[in-house]
Amino acid sequence: MSPRPLKAAVKRGALIAAANWQVTLIQASAGSLFRLLLAAPIVGSLFLVALAIGRDPSTLMSLEWREITATIALSLMSHPVVLAACGLAVAVVVIGGSLFVVLIRAGTVATLVRSNRDAGPLEEPPLRFPVVARASRFTIDGYLESARSLFPRYARMCLMLIGVYTVSGLGFLLIVTGRDPSESWGLTALLAAGFVLWITSVNLLYLLMQIVVAADDCGVVIGAFRVTTFLRREPANIGSVFLFVLGLVVVATGASVLATTALGLVTFVPFVGLAALPLQVLAWLLRGLVFQYLGLTTVCAYLKLYGAFADRTRDRRFGPVPVYDRVSLES
Repeated sequence: MSPRPLKAAVKRGALIAAANWQVTLIQASAGSLFRLLLAAPIVGSLFLVALAIGRDPSTLMSLEWREITATIALSLMSHPVVLAACGLAVAVVVIGGSLFVVLIRAGTVATLVRSNRDAGPLEEPPLRFPVVARASRFTIDGYLESARSLFPRYARMCLMLIGVYTVSGLGFLLIVTGRDPSESWGLTALLAAGFVLWITSVNLLYLLMQIVVAADDCGVVIGAFRVTTFLRREPANIGSVFLFVLGLVVVATGASVLATTALGLVTFVPFVGLAALPLQVLAWLLRGLVFQYLGLTTVCAYLKLYGAFADRTRDRRFGPVPVYDRVSLES
């Protein structure tokens, strides 16, 4: 992919995501809520383990994270009932929280699809604020209707993704734990790198499935076929956007780590450390918003690529009007 189309795709994605800033706030809030929900069974497991082994929970909390992990693992293995209760609690939170995030995601992607279709050549200069503002297609009614319509298909894809994660994680653990500890760590590092690459590829496929199902208002099977065709015919374009956004994420992560470290050093200063607490909360919120914005920029960039690909490969003029176009017209 030449630099000019890559720049146009990313620029259009950034502008559409900025025009629909409401969905960035919604996505960031949903992600934070999911992480808080996921922390509840983990903290509960800590208390259950403390009760099972007859120790004070505060004593466990004072240990290093490696010691905490080893203590919880050994205690759960020796208490099957506690292990089953903790596993069930984590499974309920993971599945329920994931479906909630998927519901929010459905409305978000549908909103970006409408904006991408109606925005026109937004990325062409000159760049004017009124033009960008008119690209917004967020409405509460349209968001809820789109989320309700897409949710069944997105839920099926989410459950499939959880299944792939589970099988992949268990397979990786079996391979790693089954190796002889005396063997070289090089193979283990290679296996870990391969596992990360596999999960990254699965996440990319999942994201493209969400985009195609929403853009074409099609089922999961048809969406999988179209994603496969899209990947087979446009690997350079998709890979260029992926690598560019990955670079932005790496830079943003590095900046976030540096900021967190700097604020952590300030907390050791008496009195000044109290003032750093609001700054840490603000940095945490800003980090969530930045990463969500980068994610939605990626969605819009892929939308531009897929729209151009679809226009080149099939005639859509006489097809049925997707539900999101009808919602856009009605709202």
